[in-house]
Amino acid sequence: MQGQPLHQGVPTEPPLIWLLGGTADGPPLAAALLQRGWRVRLSVVSAAATRVYAPHPQLQLRVGDLADDTAVERELEQHRPRWVVDATHPFAERISARLERVCRRRGQPLERLQRPGLEGNGAAATVELPDLAALASLNLRGERLLLAIGSRQLAQALAASTADAHFARILDRPASLQLALAAGLRDEQLACLRPSAPPSGAGETGALEMALCRRWRISAVLCRAGGGRSEALWRLVCGQLGLRLLLLQRPHGPGPVGLPLQPLLEKLGHP
Repeated sequence: MQGQPLHQGVPTEPPLIWLLGGTADGPPLAAALLQRGWRVRLSVVSAAATRVYAPHPQLQLRVGDLADDTAVERELEQHRPRWVVDATHPFAERISARLERVCRRRGQPLERLQRPGLEGNGAAATVELPDLAALASLNLRGERLLLAIGSRQLAQALAASTADAHFARILDRPASLQLALAAGLRDEQLACLRPSAPPSGAGETGALEMALCRRWRISAVLCRAGGGRSEALWRLVCGQLGLRLLLLQRPHGPGPVGLPLQPLLEKLGHP
């Protein structure tokens, strides 16, 4: 007589990490966490950003802004992550401050990924700026300045700059165009496009940006020291064309500086 099968219990899911990231640092971090056996709930701002993440049965996607503290509270209450990991852009001050504030209030473990900085460039001259207000102290008379700092800070940069002419490279999104126009830039001063591929030392890397600088007769570029693809591209372009590079330094975040990738993975450990 064949006995009844023994009850083995309901398989339990691995614990969850809530990862907030973009298209640069997020994919390798998410892949490493999934490989270690974590479930990962990934938050990105746009649906387009999800395309760089490989599908995985333990990967959940959340698309959209976290507009206020309540939105963060709701996520934490509903999903109960073991860890929250902030791998957003180094200049994404608002969301990092919001995560720090809410997680501290709730006693939720939070870690931040520290993106490494970039060393050296072939630019004709590099000026490091602690913030956009410092732009006002630079003598930019006679300069044709390309603003490659995103769209949200264009108005502040234009108010501080003394350059003779201004242009901006912004992402091809309606919201970015609206902010640029509201800052006072005209259509002919704007290029709405995606950046070229990351510098790899081969092919036409940076060709689009170089063509843009030649067309507008750019003499100086303002970009952010984010340590990622955009900074690398503008370092390359300024070096190739002999342009002056104005490098906006990273803001000091509300919490700890964060950990590089491998130390971060070691701290998070395995489920």
